[in-house]
Amino acid sequence: MEQPYQPNSGAGFGGMPPMGPPPKNWLVESILVTIFCCLPFGIVGIIKAAEVNSKMAAGDYAGAQESSQAAGKWTKIGFFVSLAGGVIYGLLLAFGIGSAVMSGMTGAH
Repeated sequence: MEQPYQPNSGAGFGGMPPMGPPPKNWLVESILVTIFCCLPFGIVGIIKAAEVNSKMAAGDYAGAQESSQAAGKWTKIGFFVSLAGGVIYGLLLAFGIGSAVMSGMTGAH
């Protein structure tokens, strides 16, 4: 049985591969990470986020997905590195103050 002609029915001879919704570009998140968290990782995230829109405009859906994943990766790395640095700083500050208080208490005798 012969199938009827269906335009844009998927990848094939002369057909375009199916494209879903555009991938998330992570631009806003990358800018916020750059401003508030970690400058180097945020800049890489911004560059990768900008590539998402340009690759989608060029019709490179696979490249846009790859850039989206890279932008998300660098944005998350920048956020978690900054978060870990803040926790370490807080712990050092707490131990430093605790140490100072304890040494002041023992020296008062």
